Amino acid sequence: MKLSPLNRRRFARFKANKRGWWSLWIFLVLFGLSLNAEFIANDKPLAIDYDGQWYFPALKRYPETVFGGEFPLEANYKSPYIRELLAKKDAWVLWPPIPYSYQSINYDLKVPAPAPPSAENWLGTDDQGRDVLARVIYGFRISVLFALTLTVLSSIIGVIAGALQGFYGGWVDLAGQRFLEIWSGLPVLYLLIILASFVQPNFWWLLGIMLLFSWMSLVDVVRAEFLRGRNLEYVRAARALGMQDMAIMYRHILPNAMVSTMTFMPFILTGAIGTLTALDFLGFGLPPGAPSLGELVAQGKSNLQAPWLGISAFAVLAIMLSLLVFIGESARDAFDPRK
Repeated sequence: MKLSPLNRRRFARFKANKRGWWSLWIFLVLFGLSLNAEFIANDKPLAIDYDGQWYFPALKRYPETVFGGEFPLEANYKSPYIRELLAKKDAWVLWPPIPYSYQSINYDLKVPAPAPPSAENWLGTDDQGRDVLARVIYGFRISVLFALTLTVLSSIIGVIAGALQGFYGGWVDLAGQRFLEIWSGLPVLYLLIILASFVQPNFWWLLGIMLLFSWMSLVDVVRAEFLRGRNLEYVRAARALGMQDMAIMYRHILPNAMVSTMTFMPFILTGAIGTLTALDFLGFGLPPGAPSLGELVAQGKSNLQAPWLGISAFAVLAIMLSLLVFIGESARDAFDPRK
């Protein structure tokens, strides 16, 4: 896709900010690795060459009868029984770098859980014997995916609401502003906790609850752009030529409004990650057992004798949020109309 001269200048300004440019690449690499978490941290082998045939347990479930077992249940590849069956056929097994998933429990710990970092568990284990590094990788992925989904949906709703208020003005704008004043005055975190306590929360339920409030952050910005843009000469000319209101909003005013919207999106992303972490820390977030950075923070608080838990959670959150803030600052400077 060929960029316009204006967008090429914006891209050049973004690239000139080395801190934001390298932060973008580091974040993309980390996010890309987390998307392939099953191939990095898993309690199932990546590939098995058994009796002349290839099996891929990380992608497909196989009953233990395939490897000479007795029960038609999914094979537990870390059990001594399955290992012995594989050894009888001189099977070749390829394990991922971290042979634990986010819910795998290390039953061979030499010390009580939480166990300190070791050659087997690089960041130690939590108080249930689960590998911390595996939970960090999966938790990073679910946090970013949750925040990205929430940011996109919030931006769509916020842009639509702000566009309608700014373009039509009058009673539409007045009623919308009064509603926003009331809705934004509600204690959001307390309401999220109350709503999340009604049912067993999951990814989509939390997303819907947080979407009720997160869309308001973009309304004022988009509304101001539409209030300014609706009185410009080319907009009046389009209306005089009989162009429909929706076409005018979409073709002539929205592209200018999206400039300010794009600069706010990375900060909405960091806010979504922080809110999800806070809910998980308080126990009102993702279901128990799900890979969660907030749950790891809570474990660090409850197990002060295991500092690797708190340090791991702090390091991941600090790096992730810092990268997103640096990217947002660079995007804000790149889209700044004064430059």
